[in-house]
Amino acid sequence: MYKNRRRPWTWLAPLAVLSLVIGCRSVDVEHYAGTTPRLDIAAYFSGETRAWGMVQDYKGEVQRRFTVTIDGRLDGDTLILDERFAYADGEADRRVWRFERAGENRWRGRADDVEGIVEARQAGHVFHMRYPLQVHVEDRDITFTMDDWMYLQPDGRLINRTAMKKFGVTLAEITIVFGTMDR
Repeated sequence: MYKNRRRPWTWLAPLAVLSLVIGCRSVDVEHYAGTTPRLDIAAYFSGETRAWGMVQDYKGEVQRRFTVTIDGRLDGDTLILDERFAYADGEADRRVWRFERAGENRWRGRADDVEGIVEARQAGHVFHMRYPLQVHVEDRDITFTMDDWMYLQPDGRLINRTAMKKFGVTLAEITIVFGTMDR
């Protein structure tokens, strides 16, 4: 007699879908609306800012370390951030962001290596933006979704946590600590 046996791997598809749905959820930046100290990226990044960071792969292993010097200035309602990266392996890179105020707690940004316009929001001590970024990895360019969160600390330092995602899966994480030259 024929037995109706389920294939052992049939449970993987629903589990994978559930994992992607749960993994794609995140806290809304408005959750932090009443927190202090209040972060205003235009005020924070005006002048010269220095940062120290690292990139970790999906296992948590540090792949790269770097420092960043940022020259920030307001030109009307546009915040210009000129970022100069110096990696521990000797490589250097530069990114220039242009953020335009799109409301009290909203910004629209762009940079040469970022695809399209970035919608960013800030609330309380937090700033959040999500954007596609093309990254050169082992002789090819890969576009990641960058899920970028900045948290202002009471001592004035700013901690940045970024998840680098592909197809909703976090493949690497970036941690950066910012401090102005007088902090």
